[in-house]
Amino acid sequence: MSGPTNYFGSENEIFQNKELLQVSHLPDGDRIIGREDELTNLANAIKPATRGNTPNNVLVYGKTGTGKSLCSKFITNQAVNQAASNDISIGVAYIDCLQESTETQAVQSIGYQLNEPTKTDVSIPHSGLSTSEYYRRLWRIVDDRYDVALIILDEVDKIEDDDILMQLSRAVESGKLTKSTIGVIGISNKVRYKESLDERIKSSLCEREYVFSPYDANQIREILHSRSDAFHEGVLDEAVIPRVAALAAREHGDARKAIDIFRFAGEIAEENDHDAVAEECVEQAHEREETSRLAELISKSPSHAKLVLEAMAFLSQQKGGDDAPITTNEVFDLYKSLCDRDGSDHIKLRRVRDILSELEFLSIIKQERKWAGKGKGNYMENRLIDDPQVIIAACNESE
Repeated sequence: MSGPTNYFGSENEIFQNKELLQVSHLPDGDRIIGREDELTNLANAIKPATRGNTPNNVLVYGKTGTGKSLCSKFITNQAVNQAASNDISIGVAYIDCLQESTETQAVQSIGYQLNEPTKTDVSIPHSGLSTSEYYRRLWRIVDDRYDVALIILDEVDKIEDDDILMQLSRAVESGKLTKSTIGVIGISNKVRYKESLDERIKSSLCEREYVFSPYDANQIREILHSRSDAFHEGVLDEAVIPRVAALAAREHGDARKAIDIFRFAGEIAEENDHDAVAEECVEQAHEREETSRLAELISKSPSHAKLVLEAMAFLSQQKGGDDAPITTNEVFDLYKSLCDRDGSDHIKLRRVRDILSELEFLSIIKQERKWAGKGKGNYMENRLIDDPQVIIAACNESE
């Protein structure tokens, strides 16, 4: 009689250090590939902080997976170490504005990360204080503990209120900080984000602006090679890395996407008890990553953006596939019907146009301006990049 099944046992071990394939993993400097110019620019912008002076505020743009967060975290860590050798104290707080989307949540999180209650005698409770009291305690902590505070606001466009940008970028000027100074690094996937800002915030926050371009296939191949010790020696077929790099480069140069496919390929090999990661694992991993990526992107989108996307997917199905051209007016008409179905008010056509532009920037759809003919002007054709069924599944998964 055989013993109980060991559900955790596996004949073939694929991964040696899977942590290297987590998006949140911060690699050593020599593992940051193809971003030397961007790292230099960021370093130059915040260099004054390493001598205790006020750094430049920075706004960083670029599509998902172009290394914006990675480089910002790495360069601020290096600034802390450089400053310490100058006997200067720098504090760093990292805020994911998707998670901490209100002014109060963001200020509480900044204060909590920078605080050390035994040294400051200040407490930062998770909730229960007014926004102004969180600010008051934050200024006290920064003045007591640091020469400079560097605040990274990732996905800054998700913050519901711009007031925090005004408060942080003008803290010294307004006399809130008297002994210390502060710098802000704002990170956004939206290239038009700056246009939505109040003029006063624009002038103080956007002292330096940098755009991160997508990676090419060679850079992605290098990135994957630099992380290949996540796997046991000899388990990667030689075709795997070039295939993953080619897929990711073809689809917008997204290193995050490449690393996810790489990890999923290993997991698929492990689940099927293969002794190696083969090229066919990459094809399955690509499909898994597509649904996962879309679900994540769509889950971060406002409810009306999801309805616009759902309308696009239904129209694509009606027209026979993801490459079928759809006019903005067609999208708007079906979007309004979906709003009626859900019992919600619809937004105006102009805002739907904006949402479609944002979906193009996120590489979920592609747009092409067409000429309607003499006296009729131009119109926009929209096409889904992904299979409409995958889009609908991702919309449903994100609800």
